[in-house]
Amino acid sequence: MQTTHGGGGRSTIAALALGAVGLLLLHPPPAPAAEPARRPNIVFILFDDMGYGQPPCYRPGSEFKTPHLDRLAREGMRFTDAHSASSVCTPTRYGVLTGRYPWRIGQFGVLTHTSPPIIEPERLTVASLLRAQGYHTACFGKWHLGLRLKDGAAPGAPVRDGPLARGFDVFYGYTEARSIEALVAQDQLAARQPAVAVQPLLAKRAAAFIAQHARGAGTNAPPPFFLYVPLSVPHTPIVPAPEYAGKSGAGPYGDWLFEGDAVVGQIMDALDRGRLADDTLLLVSSDNGAAGRVYAPLRGCKTSIYEGGHREPFLARWPGHIRAGAVCDDTICLNDLLATCAELTGARLPDNAAEDSFSILPDLLGTATGPVRPATVHQSMRGDLAIRQGPWKLIFLTNGRRELYNLQDDLSETKDLAAAKPDVVARLQQLMQTYIANGRSTPGAPQRNAVTVSLSGGAGGKAGRKNKAGKVKGARPRPSAEPE
Repeated sequence: MQTTHGGGGRSTIAALALGAVGLLLLHPPPAPAAEPARRPNIVFILFDDMGYGQPPCYRPGSEFKTPHLDRLAREGMRFTDAHSASSVCTPTRYGVLTGRYPWRIGQFGVLTHTSPPIIEPERLTVASLLRAQGYHTACFGKWHLGLRLKDGAAPGAPVRDGPLARGFDVFYGYTEARSIEALVAQDQLAARQPAVAVQPLLAKRAAAFIAQHARGAGTNAPPPFFLYVPLSVPHTPIVPAPEYAGKSGAGPYGDWLFEGDAVVGQIMDALDRGRLADDTLLLVSSDNGAAGRVYAPLRGCKTSIYEGGHREPFLARWPGHIRAGAVCDDTICLNDLLATCAELTGARLPDNAAEDSFSILPDLLGTATGPVRPATVHQSMRGDLAIRQGPWKLIFLTNGRRELYNLQDDLSETKDLAAAKPDVVARLQQLMQTYIANGRSTPGAPQRNAVTVSLSGGAGGKAGRKNKAGKVKGARPRPSAEPE
């Protein structure tokens, strides 16, 4: 397998982008002369708490079975240095859909079943951008970004300010793990389902959505689609369906992960049956590290600022564009989905959107000549921050301590070099201050953060959230609504 290295800026040359996405469906009638070339469908599958060391394609000898992820690695590109924006669920999902670091809004912890939405109504999301570009947008799975629903509401109750208000045409799923049985269909509460039935039901809905588009592929200029599938797996509750029980050889947890992998297979099969695979960019990753499970050589796991908390599996396939069996060592972030989708579709990002999102299209196409990101910021559930540039990672702990690691030589983060490398500490701290002051890490007009962020004194990475009176409060990680 060949290793590729990242490059380019927020976008590549326009002609390259247009050529890369100019792929027609396999058997449609010719498009009218005025019609642009066919843009790819985009599918993004997000596991919940899958650790970097769990799929065998990332850790040979893993006790877990993920045959479809392993197939995806063979047929597409495997990233070795991909990161979620946070080491817990809600903040990462905010970054995925908005392309903005969640610490900019003071979000370090996770939401509950009835938490209000944290994505601002006017903020551009991946879904709203793609819908404006003519995509049919759908989400099947765990939302966990807040919506307006009364506690104790009965089926049929209205749900407001949820996925449909953030760019999705279709939604069927649930709000967070402890309410997995309370399903939401579009904008109302649906009939409850047993927890064990939820993931199979969501998988069937996702496959049916693809089949619907496949049936329309014989029409003239069918719309492309964006399908976001945030899985339940392997997060608690651990409820593998009967057909997966005992099949992994790694206990109920392994069976649950095996079922999540099978969902990836069902989606790949649906694309194959619909003859849409060649016209689809398929991405698979996870929202944070495994809960309570450490996989060497990475230090830490879910909730941690260390690599095991936020370094994630990331697989990409787009036949004819992404070389099969490729490996990319470039540092990327799940925030990069929005800028990548913008470049794929030729959309222009306004200054007040995707402030921390860089297109990874050069990495995917193998045209990169340098890193796509100048640096990447990480955060933990407790409020720690870290900035990564090249091999160097500077951590700002909430107790005021700084830690510096060279990940090229010390991926396990065992040798703190902060005292030995004051010049590196000063340089990275200044870069982090610039990112805070500018309200963005991408080129563009400065923007306002929704909170105050300080790296001085004992504040560490703490942020503050404005209350209704306009005063600034110190942000605290919300108590986890999810069993660890």
